Amino acid sequence: MRIGKLYLLACTCIPVLCLGCGPRNDRPAPSAGDEDAQVLAPDPARKPDAVLLFLGNSLSAGAGVDPAHAFPALVQQRMDSLGWNAQAINAGLSGETSAGGLRRIDWYLERHAVDVLVLELGGNDGLRGIPVDVTARNLRAIMDKARTANPDMEIILAGMQIPPNLGPEYAQAFRNVYPALAAGEQVRLVPFLLEGVGGVDSLMQADGIHPNEAGHRIVAEHVWAALRPVMEKWRFRE
Repeated sequence: MRIGKLYLLACTCIPVLCLGCGPRNDRPAPSAGDEDAQVLAPDPARKPDAVLLFLGNSLSAGAGVDPAHAFPALVQQRMDSLGWNAQAINAGLSGETSAGGLRRIDWYLERHAVDVLVLELGGNDGLRGIPVDVTARNLRAIMDKARTANPDMEIILAGMQIPPNLGPEYAQAFRNVYPALAAGEQVRLVPFLLEGVGGVDSLMQADGIHPNEAGHRIVAEHVWAALRPVMEKWRFRE
C-alpha cells in the first residue's frame, strides 16, 4: 500500500509538520470567518432528513482547493444528485489533531442533530509522534461523545498512515490504530483515505501534501464506498 508523498516529504520535519501547515487552533470550536472552518456550512433554511458531520483536518477542509471541490462537498453533491434529503457539515480545520477534534465536537453536537459522523483525524498526531495510545483514546472518546448525543449515530472512521521516520514500529502501530478501533467500536472503516492519491503528482497539489481537485474526487469515492451503505440503510428505515 502506497503511503505517498503526503508523508514521505515529512522525513526531515515531522516534529513541526502538520496537515495544513498553519498555526494550531486549540479553541473548542471555530467561529465564523475562521480559515478552513465550516467550509461546507449548513443551510439554515434546509430541513434535512439526515445530517452528516465531517470532523477532520485540512484534508476535510479542502486546503488549497475551492471548498466546492473538496471531498465533503463532493459527497454532498452525490447525495443531491440522488435526490436524498441529507446535509453534510464540514468541520475540517487545518492543523487539527485528535485532541483538538475531541475539544471541538461538543460544539457541533450541541447545534446539530447529527446522524452520521465521518471521523478524519489522527494524521497530524502521527506526524508529531504522539503516542498511538493517546491518539486511539482521543478517537474513541470522540466516538463516545457522538453516541452519547445520538445512540443511533453511524460512524465512519477514515484511516491514515505515516512514514517510518519515527521507527517502523511506531509507523506500524499507528497504522494499526484505525482497523483496531473500527473493529472494537464496530464502525465502518475507510482503510486509507489517500489510497491511490498520495504520491501521485497528477493528483496532488504542488506542496505534495494536499490532494488537488482530481485527488479529492478519488478521496470522495473512498468515502462514498463506506458511506453509501449507511445512507441506504437510513433511507429505507422505518
